[in-house]
Amino acid sequence: MYNEDKNRFLLPAMIIRGGTSKGVYLLEEDLPEDKSQWDSLLLSMMGSPDKKQIDGLGGAQSVTSKVAIVKKSSREDADVDYTFAQVSVDKDLVSYKGNCGNISSGVGPFAIEKGLIQTKEGTTPVRIFNTNTNKVIIADVQTEKGSVVYDGDFAIAGVPGTAAPIKLKFVEPAGTLGNGLLPTGNVVDILEVPNFGKVEVSIVDAANPLVFVKAKDLGMTGLELPEEVNADADKLALLETVRGLAAVMIGLIEDYTRSAWETPGIPKMTFVAEAADYVTAEGVSISKENVDLLSRMMSIQKAHPSYAMTGAMCTAAAAVVPGSVVNQVLSENVDTQFIRIGHPSGVLECGVDYEENGAEPVVADTFGFRTANLLMDGTAHNELPRSKLRGIEGCNLYI
Repeated sequence: MYNEDKNRFLLPAMIIRGGTSKGVYLLEEDLPEDKSQWDSLLLSMMGSPDKKQIDGLGGAQSVTSKVAIVKKSSREDADVDYTFAQVSVDKDLVSYKGNCGNISSGVGPFAIEKGLIQTKEGTTPVRIFNTNTNKVIIADVQTEKGSVVYDGDFAIAGVPGTAAPIKLKFVEPAGTLGNGLLPTGNVVDILEVPNFGKVEVSIVDAANPLVFVKAKDLGMTGLELPEEVNADADKLALLETVRGLAAVMIGLIEDYTRSAWETPGIPKMTFVAEAADYVTAEGVSISKENVDLLSRMMSIQKAHPSYAMTGAMCTAAAAVVPGSVVNQVLSENVDTQFIRIGHPSGVLECGVDYEENGAEPVVADTFGFRTANLLMDGTAHNELPRSKLRGIEGCNLYI
């Protein structure tokens, strides 16, 4: 609501760590009914555009500049509707394309905290309809005496300490863009990369669309850590070019050079390699016997510090596509109920339930475990420039 006395728009908000991301969680009823007004509010709230986000709630990284917008669902197959917003750190841009699986892990706890869900003793399943992808996610949240249980002994790579596990199951995750698991119709495609050459990719759409490429085909090893990738401007440009060309191929944009602006979040760029010994960004040694493949993801044109949960879901689905780039580098005799992805912060385990169906398997669901933690419950104060207050509900002073 707009507070004329304070010249600010006040938003009840919670800050929740969901998986290896952190976001601001809002009730949709507290936002303006006109969704065209949302961007200005979210940018102000997060402190964007500013690479430090010093005047907002953002954390100066893509994984900490995220927003979840939740409301009670009218659907028979869901308890709540959830819209994900990726707020750019350094651009005047909010993207609603694609979902964030890590932020999804905080939606169940948030819905319970806000009284949208009636809890059960022990575990409360929360059926979440993600409006970005039109897919249902089931989150099993530990609860006791009507409250969320955050403390536990489950650890995930990329987050210090332990917490209560939250199982996320992505139901029938294929085809978030409406074109099935393989949106080009091909298991592999060849991209003509300007000033580089031909690159073989697999574009797979499950939970979110990803473009997979072998690290060695880009002159990389798959062992790279985020700091190394982010320091190499030429490599960042190459990775974004490949992602942009893939975005053109699946009809998201027409000009690959505009990918960072017109479709910054999807498809997610991912380069993979065979299992190998490596050292994480935290200095932990990982043995190749403990991973089934190496994978590195990009997030809003920078290297992801760990691994996106939707990325893990899509990687699991891609693993069971015969001949896909992921399938090619996967360890032999892998347990598809327990696929181990070696990423910059450690190992992420995930699984897939599917039926073989020639080149394109039928994916019933993908699943994995995350944790969440409620960090703050309060009010976000948004001080907007006069130009951006114009048209905001209740801001008649500037109309």
